[in-house]
Parts: sequence; structure tokens; C-alpha cells
Amino acid sequence: MTERLYYTDAYQLSFSATVRALADDARRVYLDRTAFYPTSGGQPHDRGVLGGITVTDVIDEDDRVAHVLAEPLPLEVGAPVMGVIDPERRMDHMRQHSGQHLLSALFADQYGWPTVSVHFGAESSTIDIAGTGVDVDVLRDAEASANALIWSNREITVSFEDARAATGLRKPSDRDGTLRIVTIAGLDKSACGGTHVRGTGEIGSVLLRRAERTKGQTRVEFLCGMRTVRRARADAALLTSAARLFTAAPDDVPSLVERLQQRTLELEREQRRLAGELAVHEARALWTATMPSPDGLRRIRLTHERGAVRDFEPLAQAICGNGACAVLISTQSPAGVLFATAADSGLDAALTLRAALTAVGGRGGGSPRIAQGSLPSAEALTAVSIALGFA
Repeated sequence: MTERLYYTDAYQLSFSATVRALADDARRVYLDRTAFYPTSGGQPHDRGVLGGITVTDVIDEDDRVAHVLAEPLPLEVGAPVMGVIDPERRMDHMRQHSGQHLLSALFADQYGWPTVSVHFGAESSTIDIAGTGVDVDVLRDAEASANALIWSNREITVSFEDARAATGLRKPSDRDGTLRIVTIAGLDKSACGGTHVRGTGEIGSVLLRRAERTKGQTRVEFLCGMRTVRRARADAALLTSAARLFTAAPDDVPSLVERLQQRTLELEREQRRLAGELAVHEARALWTATMPSPDGLRRIRLTHERGAVRDFEPLAQAICGNGACAVLISTQSPAGVLFATAADSGLDAALTLRAALTAVGGRGGGSPRIAQGSLPSAEALTAVSIALGFA
């Protein structure tokens, strides 16, 4: 059974221990005591060195903690060993976890939104709350309230209580025996096995980046401590780069982007209008240049090396607008086909094309006037063309 030193002192970054067991060619090490936190409760594991060898993973195995090393540990069972925790990673996780407790308490007390689940990531973390309507204004107000609580530097303490006697917990625990309880003075009391700072002031600051609906709940992305500084610096760099492209001040970028977006929409509408006019002229020329088959239909065949067949729908529809024709347009990469028929052609585009595609293992569908599909290979196009009457 491993004694977990981080339970009583999260600030202990070095320790001595005795090797109790070895596995996986001495790359998996078990100790009588450890300060390494294993991945648990959503909090990632610590990193550092054990006996001078890098610790790549720490795994909670109920009564034991397994230390996974980058290389075999050159020690025997019973030998003493020193462990050193990566201080920056440990403190970062302490800040994120303490910040999460504070945010969960705030969302529940101020808005009535209990926390459903938590995820601690390498760059940012998230809280899923049982609430909706978390808009930009709510995020801003919640962020301001959270930072005010942080700067009030409330004491954070760890205690151990019998599960049957523990009272005042934010969320009842279903565990028996002794509970490890983390308390933020005057704000929160929760059963938790994670590492935490001694006071909310050590969290530094909190940044609520965004909120999104997910499965009837709301997921809030947050950052604490130095992560907020790094993210602010990265965001400032991105904004400065964008401003440089506009030869403008960073504060002017949002309005410039909005105007550029509007201009882009106008140009796209104009492009579609011109493309439509061009398609009408091109369609008339193609229809006129194609001689009718004995059945009276003009069969117009167009091929393209690349592109999506759906991009050629306007042209196909314009051709069919001239009457008594069928149009087959194909692309080589990706292998696709579009089939369109005039209203007076007597052909159902969807039914006809689907039958031809099924015969070669392709898929597709559409309407009686226009349909499209994908082919298993470019070679299958020949068989489809013949089946549609374009021999």
C-alpha cells in the first residue's frame, strides 16, 4: 500500500522512498510512499524524475501507485530512491484544480448551476454545468466575480473526516471510510483527492474563454494562473498580426473584419450572378452545338479532371432549360458524376442514375431533374456512361 504524501502536503516536491516492487523490466516502479500525483479525478498526473530517470506516467492502482519510467530503474526491491516532482507542472495543476472548485461553487451559488463533470487539459480546462443561457454577459460577470473571490485570498484547507459524519459537503459522497475534504473558507467544501493551493490568491486569476451547449448542458472553458497570461499574450499577438495586415490599430480590427466580411458576401453574390449569366450563354452554345440522337434527345457530355460535381449544377440546369436533353458531367478526382434531364426528356434523373451507380458499386441520389453520386473508381465511369446512354 502506497502512502500518498500529496494528500497532506501538495507543496512537497522531493521525497525519499523505498522500492517495494518492480514490473515491466523495471520500468514500472512501486514505492512505499510517493509525492507523485497519479491521473485521477480528472486531474493529470505529475511528471519529474525518480532515481534520476524521467517519470512519464503515474497510475492509480487502488491501494498502489505505479510510476512508469522512460528507462529501467537500476535498483533492486528494498533499495532507497529519491523522487523529484516537476514544480511548474504541479503548481499549474494546483491552480487549475483550485480554480475549478471556486468556479463550481460560484456557478452553483450565484446561478443555480451545479457542476456535472470537469476536464483538465494541457492548455485549458472545462466545466460542464447543468444550466443554459450562459451568454457573453454571464461569462463576463461570472469571471469578474470569480476573480474577486480569488483576490480576497480565502484560505484553502485539507482535512480528513469519516464519511458518515461529514456534513456541509457541496456534493454528497458515496464513498465509505475516511474522506479527504478540501475547503475554501466561506465558499466551498468538497470531497477531493487532488492537489490544491493554500489560498485562492495563489490561483492568480481566472479567464472564462467561451461557453457552448452540449447535450442539454453548458461547457465552459477556463484557464487559471499563468495560463491566463500566456493566452492573453497569444491573443494579443494574433490581434496584432491581424492589425498589421489591415495597416490599422488592433482596436479597429473587429470593425474592419466586419466590413470585409460584408464586402466578401457582396462579391460572392455578384460572382454567382455573373456565373449564372455565363452559364446561360455557355449552356445555349453547348445545346446548340450538340446534334439530337435518333430519340430526339441531345446528350451533352462534359468531363473535368478535378472538382466537385455539385459545382456544375448551375450549368447543367441551364443546359436543360433549353429542353429535350440529358446532361452528364463527371470529375476524375474525386470520382463523381452529375446527371441532369430536361422536363420534356421523359427521363427521371435520380432513378436512372441510381440504377447505373448501383451496378458499379457507387452511391447517389437526387431529384427527377438532377442527381449526383460518387464512384468507387474513375474506371467505373465508363460503365455508368454507357448505362445512361452516353456510349
